[in-house]
Amino acid sequence: MNDIKLMNRAADNIRILAASMVEKAKSGHPGGAMGGADFVNVLFSEFLVYDPKNPKWEGRDRFFLDPGHMSPMLYSVLALTGKFSMDELKNFRQWGTVTPGHPEVNVERGIENTSGPLGQGHTYAVGAAIAAKFLQARLGKEVMDQTIYAYISDGGIQEEISQGAGRVAGTLGLDNLIMFYDANNVQLSTKVDEVDNENVALKYEAWGWKVISINGNDADAIRQALKDAKAEKEKPTLIIGTTVMGKGALGADHSSYENKVSTHGQPLSAAGVSIEETIKNLGGDPENPFVIFPEVAALYAKREAELNALMEEKKAVKKAWAEAHPDLAVKMDNWFAGRIPEIDWAGIQQKANQATRVASATVLGVLASSVENMICASADLSNSDKTDGFLKKTHAFVKGDFSGAFFQAGVAELTMACICIGMSLHGGVIAACGTFFVFSDYMKPALRMAALMEQPVKFIWTHDAFRVGEDGPTHQPVEQEAQVRLLEKLKNHKGNNSMLVLRPADGAETTVAWKMAMENTSTPTALILSRQNVVDLPSQGDRYQDALGAEKGAYILNEDANPDVTLIASGSEVSTLVDGAALLRADGVKVRIVSIPSEGLFRSQAKDYQYSVIRPDAKNFALTAGLPVSMESLVGFNGRVWGMSSFGYSAPYKVLDEKLGFTGQNVYKQVKELLAE
Repeated sequence: MNDIKLMNRAADNIRILAASMVEKAKSGHPGGAMGGADFVNVLFSEFLVYDPKNPKWEGRDRFFLDPGHMSPMLYSVLALTGKFSMDELKNFRQWGTVTPGHPEVNVERGIENTSGPLGQGHTYAVGAAIAAKFLQARLGKEVMDQTIYAYISDGGIQEEISQGAGRVAGTLGLDNLIMFYDANNVQLSTKVDEVDNENVALKYEAWGWKVISINGNDADAIRQALKDAKAEKEKPTLIIGTTVMGKGALGADHSSYENKVSTHGQPLSAAGVSIEETIKNLGGDPENPFVIFPEVAALYAKREAELNALMEEKKAVKKAWAEAHPDLAVKMDNWFAGRIPEIDWAGIQQKANQATRVASATVLGVLASSVENMICASADLSNSDKTDGFLKKTHAFVKGDFSGAFFQAGVAELTMACICIGMSLHGGVIAACGTFFVFSDYMKPALRMAALMEQPVKFIWTHDAFRVGEDGPTHQPVEQEAQVRLLEKLKNHKGNNSMLVLRPADGAETTVAWKMAMENTSTPTALILSRQNVVDLPSQGDRYQDALGAEKGAYILNEDANPDVTLIASGSEVSTLVDGAALLRADGVKVRIVSIPSEGLFRSQAKDYQYSVIRPDAKNFALTAGLPVSMESLVGFNGRVWGMSSFGYSAPYKVLDEKLGFTGQNVYKQVKELLAE
């Protein structure tokens, strides 16, 4: 056990570094980082198990930070472990820095998640804890015995997603999850008790958590709480640590600036604090604050030596395990490398003229049987979004049993999405989740983070258009496709489209869309699927082989020589174009029909290919059940788009098709008018 004076000295070192980073950057959040320093110091110097020589070791403990504004605290403690240099801390929040204002996932540097939008970070931890349980059930405790730690603040507790995370973790009995709640009673613009007087401990106990309340600045109390949490074998644990915002902050006259709102979101000097007196108060040198104290360096060197010795033991255990279970060792290697088994995509038999959600269910049944590390989830809609195609081949997680591969999330779309992201961040699993497309609205904050973190979660959205029908406008997506497709246009930091968005037009395209989704290991994928049956698209030979054209984002379904007009659509509307084309051809109009399941992918192709499919100088007509804007850039100035310009209405979908103009007859009418212009 480390001496309490040494532990306090190390925590003060973190406080000095955190405050100095913000001060030098003239931007940031010092107060919370200073209050939380004691917990992260105890965690990293005594409890967190990781391999100093191999940051990506599969069996490592994971630490998920929820309040990303407390990045100075994380960077500082990671600097003590050797992950960041003093020069890198000095470059906090600057161009090209490795220490951005909110941490961005970088496992090599010890950062397990990008954080910032409050509430999401600790929900990722719930997902990681589920993934760890799932993998332990398949690979064994010898190699999968990690603890997932999370750090949450008052703001994260207030965000509604905390309810979903708390409920799920308690219901599933995630005893491998330990969360520290930094309860400092200060947030950005008020004291917490001015906006929130709930009993957090009772709330988490009601969800089935073990709750421990401590002085969050007392290293001995933190140490004992972590020991008690590690010993818990039935429940997740919440450690409520009452901490001091801006701990150690002093004015020029040595007056205390602790527990003040003003120290939360600006440099200490801007809050009236004397940074010089504060650093001296914490035992540092104001003239040279970016220093790791020798005794603190020795503390963390000792921990590194302990970890290296522990890793030798772990490696010996893994070696013996691999020799005893060579098949599992191969699986583990493949799973964490993101490899999927060979799948006979062409051999998947789809029934004729079915809804694409049903075609998706057929594929999911194949995946459930062949991809052993895949987890599928649904937000209380598995029998409607047809993720039950997966569920029928496995069973749902329950407390104490993670041998199945399905996560019933309940009615909690944002929570579900973040948990699936957490599974992906943990590694070793492929996560997919389903709900109605209109409820992608609830998931948008998570989609953005999945795209930013380049996590290959598969988002399954059904009931893709106004053809939801009788359910009425509340359930009929209109603007959702345009919103989601913006992520196809937004580049991630590697310069690639930040999301792959696919809206297949029939069963064969749905199979190809799932093939593309499973092969996409670098970004999230969205599959947008129909509720109603759709007519299979025409083919001169093998429809599946034709549908492989979707792998370029768009392809020519069929065409006449020297076409007068190109008809463009995705999803259900492609078959409507086929109906309209028959009328046009009967009237002597020569037609090309293009299916475009992914505009973003299509725009990534060579210009020659793009122009060979859609000529910008030609007459182009597009049909979309979403906003016209989603197709306007495709048809060009000489083109026309027929889409939705209002919310939908409650009526049978075939009636809506007629009333709203989504018929072959209206395609004929619109194209004839376009050609006459």
